[in-house]
Amino acid sequence: MKRRAAREKALQVLFSLDIEEYDLETTLENTLDSEERDSFLLSIVNGVIENQQEIDEKITKHLENWSIKRLAFVEKTLLRMATYELFYLKDAPESVVINEVIEIAHIFGDEKSGKFINGVLSKMIQ
Repeated sequence: MKRRAAREKALQVLFSLDIEEYDLETTLENTLDSEERDSFLLSIVNGVIENQQEIDEKITKHLENWSIKRLAFVEKTLLRMATYELFYLKDAPESVVINEVIEIAHIFGDEKSGKFINGVLSKMIQ
């Protein structure tokens, strides 16, 4: 699985866990169907889950006039994923991580999602 596809599937898994409160195994099975479990996808999903409190604190520090609870699920999930990749995984250039989540935001979010995510992430890496 290419990294872009893995990021999209990770978004779907984490989004489902956040909204539907399924367990991880069921969510992975439903999202991946018969696809193989990609190590990069699992790294993002497990990393976000294991570090969610710290990740949310990092994001919250860079939100202006917003709280993490007010964020739409897509934006919140993409910010969590990007924060994990940027500060914990660190195996892709910052610009690549940011561009990828913005592109995914254009697919799964609304017309303002990409711009909002870019603004928050840009503040985080300064």
